[in-house]
Amino acid sequence: MARRAWPRTAITLLLAVVALGTLIAINELGFLRSTAALSEITNAARTRGALNRAMQLVLDAETGSRGFLLTGEPKYLEPYERAVAEIGEHLDELRSVYAGQPQARATLVEISREVQRKLAEMDLLVRMRQQGNDDAWKFVLMTDMGMRHMDAIRTQVAELVDTATARIEASQEQVRRSLLLARVGIGLVAFVALFAFYMYLRQTNALKAAGERQQDALQAERDLLEQQVRERTASLRELATHLQQVREQERGHLARELHDELGALLTAAKLDVARLKSRLGTPAPEVSQRLQHLTDTLNSGIALKRRIIEDLRPSSLTNLGLSSSLEILAREFSEQAGVEVATSLEPVELDEARQLTAYRLVQESLTNVAKYAQARHVEVSVHAYTNVVEVSVRDDGQGFDVGGIRPSTHGLAGMRHRVEAAGGRLTVTSERGKGTRVLAVLPQTPEAKPLQAPTASS
Repeated sequence: MARRAWPRTAITLLLAVVALGTLIAINELGFLRSTAALSEITNAARTRGALNRAMQLVLDAETGSRGFLLTGEPKYLEPYERAVAEIGEHLDELRSVYAGQPQARATLVEISREVQRKLAEMDLLVRMRQQGNDDAWKFVLMTDMGMRHMDAIRTQVAELVDTATARIEASQEQVRRSLLLARVGIGLVAFVALFAFYMYLRQTNALKAAGERQQDALQAERDLLEQQVRERTASLRELATHLQQVREQERGHLARELHDELGALLTAAKLDVARLKSRLGTPAPEVSQRLQHLTDTLNSGIALKRRIIEDLRPSSLTNLGLSSSLEILAREFSEQAGVEVATSLEPVELDEARQLTAYRLVQESLTNVAKYAQARHVEVSVHAYTNVVEVSVRDDGQGFDVGGIRPSTHGLAGMRHRVEAAGGRLTVTSERGKGTRVLAVLPQTPEAKPLQAPTASS
């Protein structure tokens, strides 16, 4: 079937290409001819308008001069002078238009000569009237000299206008012929296109059934792949949640071991040093310095142990609650990073896991602020509503493009997974130069149980 379909497809494509090429050729030819004809019409219309405007200016000048001659009012000289000033510009424009037309240019030269004569006559009459020589200007006005000049101007302008009108009519005829050619060509091309479309429909109907079967098979395979992706995504999410829980358990276990074992050893060693100092009485200076150095070292070790335990599992969550723990965390961060931190912390009801989630969220956000934000002010807030708790960390740092986060950036992804695993929702909003806000909404838990974590107050 494929071998029989190939020649039909080739013929259909060939007819389509021929029809398309013919249509493009007809359209291009008609476009070029119509463009040239329209350009000629535009130029001829502009020329005719300039001729009519020049004639109108001559008439305006004559009307203004006649009004002044009859009334002697200077206001009639304004249209006269304005018309005289514009006549020269329109004549220059006409000279540029007729630069390549010798016969029309010769006629234009005659028009210019007659216009100059007419203007000279009107200027003479105006000056005589201004000088009070009434008999002279009336004598000149009664002669038919001005009428001859105007008749000559009208005749020659009409000749050029008729020439421009003829050009417009010829160009319009060219446009009509181009449209007729395009009409006939498009009709032929439409016929060929319909025939090609008929052949294409036959070929399409022959291949439709096979395409539908293939589409059904692809859809079934796609559904299977989507189901597998959903199952594996759920498995990966459960695994990530389990690993997170295991990590917190291991951190808690390690904190207890450090507190119970290492804490006991360091405390016992410190007590032994104290006993030695009390039994030695007044030891030698060198021995006293060594004992003091050993005491300082043990104190540093105990302090380091406490910091490690607090990093692994904050005991303040058990002893003081979430609000006080975040207050301590914000104060320590402000002292270490040199960034002003403002807090707005309300008492909330959260279970052990969600308290730890909120604490880790603020801790990770402050760490990111110290590393990347270059901020001067940070706001940490916890607010309780009817059924949810809102935890927010906002800074005034340099911000970033949230949509351009690289896949290798795991900090935000880890925070999002932790919040979603706790049944909440995480929103990160940021804009370059306008800071960043990390907002988590966690479901509130009535009668929340306290955290079971070791203390490091020993």
